[in-house]
Amino acid sequence: MKKEIIAAVAAVVGLGLLAGCGGGGSSSTSATVAGKVADGYLEKATVFLDKNNNYRLDAGEPNTQSDANGAYTLTVDPADVGKYPIVALAVKDVTIDHDTGLAVAHSYLMSLPKDSVSGTVSSNFISPITTQVREMMETGNYTMTQAMDQLRLKLHLAQDADMMGDYMAGQNTALHQTAQNMATLMGGQMGLVYQPGSDTVVDVNRYRGMMGAMFSNMSSVRAANTDAQMTQLMNQMSSDLNTIMIGQPFHNMSSYFGGMMGSGGMMGQ
Repeated sequence: MKKEIIAAVAAVVGLGLLAGCGGGGSSSTSATVAGKVADGYLEKATVFLDKNNNYRLDAGEPNTQSDANGAYTLTVDPADVGKYPIVALAVKDVTIDHDTGLAVAHSYLMSLPKDSVSGTVSSNFISPITTQVREMMETGNYTMTQAMDQLRLKLHLAQDADMMGDYMAGQNTALHQTAQNMATLMGGQMGLVYQPGSDTVVDVNRYRGMMGAMFSNMSSVRAANTDAQMTQLMNQMSSDLNTIMIGQPFHNMSSYFGGMMGSGGMMGQ
């Protein structure tokens, strides 16, 4: 009888240990990551955890669509929070930009660096600004803090400007206008960023080259407020991208981010 009691107690303890390891409760096997997508808030943008860093949604990657307020919520493995970047795809003729109330004219990609992804608060704001910070970090030349500092310098912003924050809610018109111009340029360049014969498969190196070219002209990107200025920037970026070979290792593109931090761009400031 005594052996049977001991065996029963051991079984109960064993079940408790399994539950504690995530064997029985959903709360320990999933986490939520919530935020918003913008240049202006974007509705019907595709948002996903990019687990292989190829900038496209693959089978098995947590994904969702942003709502009418630009908000999204991803359900992910707790171990993946902060391990992978989040990518947002604005889809031509589908995604609605609430700055204009219209569907975007060109598809474009944005992202949030993995270092900024949090499962504890709804602060995972994805924008052209956060995209630029991530791409600066991808060169290996910058920490997240250094990337934000250098981008503030390029944009002539105060030291306390929140580069990863919701500039819509914070009413930061300088960041909002810059993000609008960046989104326009990103959309206009995507045809040069896709792999040959595809309008969906991104060549990562050319994408990063595009963001590097944009950074080298960032002061001009912020200042542009006429069609002529935007056309000049678009043409300059297209010229830069045409010099990048498909599949060229991105470490060669780091010069865009490394040697021009004090320059003012084409139009200067």
